[in-house]
Amino acid sequence: MAYEIPVTQARAELADLINRVVYAGERVVVTRHGKPLVALVSADDLRRLEEAREVAEPAGEQVISAVSTVREVASAPGERRRFGIAAEHRGTGPA
Repeated sequence: MAYEIPVTQARAELADLINRVVYAGERVVVTRHGKPLVALVSADDLRRLEEAREVAEPAGEQVISAVSTVREVASAPGERRRFGIAAEHRGTGPA
């Protein structure tokens, strides 16, 4: 669980907050008007977050690649009438 502190108080206690993050392993969320603004985390936590993002990015690229290979299929005229669809989207790419 992260410790929350208003930005005005965080300014006054920055050195103490840094010590809490580094030595006590706490995570500090700085808020403005009760809404999270930034988080103070240790350098080790930041490294782990960046590594996790690097691992997740290739998976996201695979999804995009898979979706981009899906081809358009023309709607059946009967289905258009059934649902009262009067217009049809026509892609700008080659047919």
